[in-house]
Amino acid sequence: MEQTEVVKPETLDDLIKVLHKIFEGDCINVEEVQDIMEAYESNPQEWMKYAKFDQYRYTRNLVDEGNGKFNLMILCWGEGHGSSIHDHTNSHCFMKMLQGQLKETLFDWPDDKSKGDMVQKSQRILQENNVAYINDSLGLHRVENVSHTECAVSLHLYSPPFQVCQAFDQRTGHKNTVKMTFWSKYGERTPFETTISQENN
Repeated sequence: MEQTEVVKPETLDDLIKVLHKIFEGDCINVEEVQDIMEAYESNPQEWMKYAKFDQYRYTRNLVDEGNGKFNLMILCWGEGHGSSIHDHTNSHCFMKMLQGQLKETLFDWPDDKSKGDMVQKSQRILQENNVAYINDSLGLHRVENVSHTECAVSLHLYSPPFQVCQAFDQRTGHKNTVKMTFWSKYGERTPFETTISQENN
């Protein structure tokens, strides 16, 4: 089968322009989005202005609002930072590694009858420039920077954007609804009041 040639976005701005074009329609071709995100070669000079780290937890930093069709954000993971196990509120979620490595652990959805530990489906290490994809039909996941010496930076695209998600307790499968916030928007720190949420996913 012939592959259509992916035009390589030379810069992060190029990538954002192409994503705006791709998301103009109502149908999303997951492979096309993955390919174009993979084709962008991470260049810290382009994304550094969005990469805001926090000592205690990972941060979500908004880069582009995608005309309401998607949110593009940069997540910054200090040593040992990780997310809860979480869902994606019926959205498409793409994650590209810009720097370092992250471990992704996939879980089955807990059913009402299951008691105790959630069932782990798979695990993988995402390397620089890899792109991962998940949606709720594939399961739940947790993302972690397991390094004790290296920070990690990842580029996430969520379509459609969402403001809340479900976070799960690995030992019981119990879930909580969690509000999503941004540590910064377009390179500027967001007001402190809006960032005191329990969780960032």
